[in-house]
Amino acid sequence: MQQDIPGTIVFDGTQAQKGLALNRMCFSFNSADNRAAFLKDEGGYCRKFGLNDEQRAAVKSRSVLKMIEAGGNVYYLAKLAGIFGLNVQDIGAQQTGMSVEEFKSKLLSAGA
Repeated sequence: MQQDIPGTIVFDGTQAQKGLALNRMCFSFNSADNRAAFLKDEGGYCRKFGLNDEQRAAVKSRSVLKMIEAGGNVYYLAKLAGIFGLNVQDIGAQQTGMSVEEFKSKLLSAGA
């Protein structure tokens, strides 16, 4: 049973197929050499893995949400986000449309 949650992209078989190249690339970042190669030539590295125009634009924009829309799986995207210097709060802020400071404040107030 699939539930429609407004604003949420469900990672299903269709999204998995759509994001195969992007997720393969992100998985490659388990290797420090591959992370260095990406930083040295981002465009070439994306082409090496066969990313389509939507995926390359999403990576270039550094928007995790656009990468998810392009078929990215959040668990693989975390490896790419780390290369960009993004942490969990940065990603949460993107997902909620808040600034990082607003998101951190909301987290702190929820725990009080």
